[in-house]
Amino acid sequence: MKRSKAKFALGKLKHDYLSRLLSNIEIHDSRVIMGSKIGEDAAIIDIPGDNYLVVKTDPITFVTDKIGYYAVNVNVNDLVCSGAEPKWFQSTILLPEKDTSRELIESIFSDIQNTCDSMGITVVGGHTEITHRLEMPIVIGSLIGEVKKSKLVLTSGAKPNDSIILTKGIFIEGTSIIGHEKEKELRKRGYDISFITNCKNYLYTPGISVYKEALLANQHFLINSMHDPTEGGILTGIAEMAIASDNGVMIDIEKIKILQEPLELSKIFNLDPLSTISSGSLLIALDNELSHELVDLLNKNDVYAETIGTFIEKKKGLRIMDEKGNVKPLSYTEIDEITKIF
Repeated sequence: MKRSKAKFALGKLKHDYLSRLLSNIEIHDSRVIMGSKIGEDAAIIDIPGDNYLVVKTDPITFVTDKIGYYAVNVNVNDLVCSGAEPKWFQSTILLPEKDTSRELIESIFSDIQNTCDSMGITVVGGHTEITHRLEMPIVIGSLIGEVKKSKLVLTSGAKPNDSIILTKGIFIEGTSIIGHEKEKELRKRGYDISFITNCKNYLYTPGISVYKEALLANQHFLINSMHDPTEGGILTGIAEMAIASDNGVMIDIEKIKILQEPLELSKIFNLDPLSTISSGSLLIALDNELSHELVDLLNKNDVYAETIGTFIEKKKGLRIMDEKGNVKPLSYTEIDEITKIF
């Protein structure tokens, strides 16, 4: 029988299709507290004592420059959204036959080691190889951490009437990726080195890491849910929280901060900033009465934060209010906008 060849777009699989695949996975070990589920980006495993083990894996596929730094941070982001402290990191490094140099290999190793060192993470192993038919490096990270059982946070923990807080703004990682990978094109379009450097530096400022704010929030408050919006941007991240927690949402689009460089890049490359990869942003859900206190705490610790909406009953659906006050369905796509330019 001839196999059908379905066409799949770059990026994440559609949620409905992925859910069907995940539904076939059987959990054979009762110690697995959380396995594969839409919106839940780390597995939770029970171990003797007061802690859970938290396990995460994620690849980096869009970038070459600083790929080791990206690989550690995107895994850390998903892990700390569970409230966990990251502890042990492994990576699979796949390198192309062409254009792989000692400098490239050593820079990836160095970036991984230095980034892990900065957060007290121990590099415990991995695998590196030159891979046939590969055009650019791919780094797949795997990270293990621990969380006190009393402080575990699940994406599925959001409740109706919880406030939704956004940190920093959106399109952070996408801005850094474009700055690093599309420098020549930006120069051809007449943008000066200052603008391009600013875009590149989004990697560090405001930064793609949510390590500080996630652990700070969970240390001082009872957090119901946290999520790191990556591919598909802020709207997909919000939808994943709603799907995981079986809720609806009401979002105020005017509360979603878009910084100057992301806004400009959106115009240059005709991208929707609300649907562009956004590591560095953090979505936090907690009791509405505590939201102002958390926003104040984050702002006092140099992390911009704003309440952008509320979780509502599932039957009310996913909704967003535009700049004119009109309420409409919140539509999202798992296919990231940045794939248009790669």
